[in-house]
Amino acid sequence: MAPFSLAKRALIGKPLGSDQLEHERLNKRTALAVLSSDAISSVAYATDQILFVLGGAVGTLALSYVFPISATIVALLVLVGLSYQQTIHAYPGGGGSYTVAKENLGQGPGLVAAAALLTDYVLTVAVSVSSGVAAITSAYPRLVPHTVSIGVFAILLLMVVNLRGVRESGAAFSLPTYAFILMMVALLGVGLYKLSMGMGPLPAAAPLDVDPSSARHVASPVGYAMLFLLLRGFAEGCSAMTGTEAISNGIQAFKAPSQRNAAITLAWMVAILAVFFIGVSYLAQHLGVMPTTAETVLSQLGHRVFGTGAAYFALQYSTFAILVLAANTAFADFPRLAGILAHDKYMPSQFAARGDRLAFSNGIIGLALVAMLLVWLFNGDTNALVPLYAVGVFVCFTLSQAGMVVHWVKSKEPGWRWRAVLNGVGALATGIVSIIQIVTKFKEGGWIIAVLIPLLIFALHRINTHYRRYKIQVAFRGRSPLLPFNHVVVVPVSKVDKSAAAALVYATSVGKDVRVVHVEIDPTDTPKLEREWDRWDIGYELEILHSPYRSVVRPLVDYVTALQAETPGTLVTVVTPEIVLVRWWEHLLHNKTALYIRTALLFKPHVVVVAVPYIVGHDYEQEEKGPRWVADRAMLTGEMVAVRNADRPQ
Repeated sequence: MAPFSLAKRALIGKPLGSDQLEHERLNKRTALAVLSSDAISSVAYATDQILFVLGGAVGTLALSYVFPISATIVALLVLVGLSYQQTIHAYPGGGGSYTVAKENLGQGPGLVAAAALLTDYVLTVAVSVSSGVAAITSAYPRLVPHTVSIGVFAILLLMVVNLRGVRESGAAFSLPTYAFILMMVALLGVGLYKLSMGMGPLPAAAPLDVDPSSARHVASPVGYAMLFLLLRGFAEGCSAMTGTEAISNGIQAFKAPSQRNAAITLAWMVAILAVFFIGVSYLAQHLGVMPTTAETVLSQLGHRVFGTGAAYFALQYSTFAILVLAANTAFADFPRLAGILAHDKYMPSQFAARGDRLAFSNGIIGLALVAMLLVWLFNGDTNALVPLYAVGVFVCFTLSQAGMVVHWVKSKEPGWRWRAVLNGVGALATGIVSIIQIVTKFKEGGWIIAVLIPLLIFALHRINTHYRRYKIQVAFRGRSPLLPFNHVVVVPVSKVDKSAAAALVYATSVGKDVRVVHVEIDPTDTPKLEREWDRWDIGYELEILHSPYRSVVRPLVDYVTALQAETPGTLVTVVTPEIVLVRWWEHLLHNKTALYIRTALLFKPHVVVVAVPYIVGHDYEQEEKGPRWVADRAMLTGEMVAVRNADRPQ
């Protein structure tokens, strides 16, 4: 087995048969870890984002607003969760916002939802990994200079694990997710208990590394300025809701009954996220915890509640783990959505193919590459990435729920009126939040998403246009007669050897008019080649093509063009000898002229290029461990030699 194949097998595992697809589906407990880690992990940074926005303007007064804002977001979360429950039962095939919007609102809204989702998934990976790295650098400040390297390594690790298959990645990621849930329950439980026993805020609490004495004298905005500030804090805190749509997008990842299991898992996710988010904001408000550029809210709460012992580091490690694994939600859903779009001819068809482990491998690799680029461009800074985050997801929420309203009105299923009202209220609420997100985040980076989504929609349209034109151009209905061609076979040779002989054997089998040509790079070598050719004496004349500029490809292309000009409609088959070396490193020692010839002739009409390989290496020799059969190898050398092990046991 080749070194690349061995390395791939070691990293990815043995290929799985198509009949094993059902065994790769997830139960509810594993699915919660795979598809909910994005949403649950947002408690590690959502409260921070609210306080970062408010604290810079009103100082510690921001603590009085964080809980009401968080409670409003939780109410919106419950509303969206109930709406997606309806989507799960109405669209069991998955696809989420894209499918709902496309089928009920039309192609345009469907593509808007798809572009917004694809953008959100890429940002989910970048933001989650960057936040996870921030959790570790909060505990170990010496690692701050290595933020980007750690982030890139984490994304590569996620990519490899996901390439191993959905079920295996779910098993690998379940333990860290449930460890984080356990530590959060401990943090909130112990924190609320200590709070009830009289533990209060630290006297020196100050926002954003501002000196406490100056923090008390920050002038608070009033009127519309204060309203805008609160709306911006609300918009930043809504990052807690990213990932809510993941379960409805990935219904097909669940074991049967998939709809019921998906609905139950969604309810678990919403409940856990709501309790954790409101709990962290409540503790931050009552313990006077403000985020700093060096330490997150969750880290400070851990210090206050657990001290500096093992429990604190367990919280930080589990936070790092789930924040990194939150990106796994995107790794689970982005490839699946890309596969659906590829099936609908809006993305390259390669994204619809499953890899050796039944995962959408091309989507996984593509997502990892783009996310690593973002982490590098933004230097792994969560605060720089978050303004780009969650803008697209609320557009998806709005389109999905508006589409569900149309679905209920059309279907008139039992209970359609109250279902339509529920989705209508959800669409109105998330639509308002979408506007707030775009307006309040526009200057801080939201404009990038406002530009990127239309560009992505344009690209999806162009891909679809290509596939539609391609289908028309290659369609054949059997009405055109097959016209006979004048067929000429051209064999370019550089020397008289076994590879040239193999190509000539093939050429004589496919055509009667065979032309053997040699492109002259060094005139001093030509006489020797002509003598060897005459000595071989196989009945074909060797034509010499002069190349004053030492190009092999150009004279050959001109020769083929001239042949076609002599007799219009001539079909030319160019048969290139190609030596194939067994060891990968040996390829570096030889040129790739045959490849260049094939590439140059690829776009010429009525030209067929055939490569005849001649394999060189020691993989056919008998092993020293004992006698065995050596497979018959018919080598096209003119003599058609067959190699056989003469010592096989009787």
